[in-house]
Amino acid sequence: MNKFAKPQQSRRFKRKAETKSVKPLNGPRRLVLFNKPFDVLSQFTDGQGRATLKDFVDIPDVYAAGRLDRDSEGLLLLTNDGKLQHKLANPKAKTAKTYWVQVEGVPKDVDLEPLRKGIVLKDGPCLPAKVALMDEPNLWPRNPPVRERKSIPTTWLSISIKEGRNRQVRRMTAAIGFPTLRLVRYQIGRYTLDGIDNGSYQQLVGEELS
Repeated sequence: MNKFAKPQQSRRFKRKAETKSVKPLNGPRRLVLFNKPFDVLSQFTDGQGRATLKDFVDIPDVYAAGRLDRDSEGLLLLTNDGKLQHKLANPKAKTAKTYWVQVEGVPKDVDLEPLRKGIVLKDGPCLPAKVALMDEPNLWPRNPPVRERKSIPTTWLSISIKEGRNRQVRRMTAAIGFPTLRLVRYQIGRYTLDGIDNGSYQQLVGEELS
């Protein structure tokens, strides 16, 4: 597993990311791989004084391709290329996204089967997900720490989906009786968090994107 470090902030809040359609600049295409901390909005502006991308990413004219909830952590992609942004964020493109998910309780394979077959949520059936038990990853500490109940153990899952519904992974684990305590997006398509500390980013430019 990759080693990560650096703490970040707190609290839960639901907010959509900025989804502006951006046009390719005259300069080279850029793709920013940002390891978003907990309690940071997936947008550059906010009228309530909360942490935003502006506090971490100092690259002009890039916008988030998709969103990552304020109370979720991990990989967020930003680009100045409108076509690339649409390809990465459009649910019809079915770009696979992998999450490392800490859930309350100890699910067995039989508990996970509904997710693998395509569980039905209030807004309709989900596509089948790839779900596997995993060892606890070596992640940065969260601030504040996850509230774990001493009497109930927790389990880490790797969950890969090709959709992007609002809070989908959290709703999926809750639907099978194992609430999500911590959610970290590890991978989008061929891009991963590998080598990127929490609160930091890597930038791919021009030919590096081909």
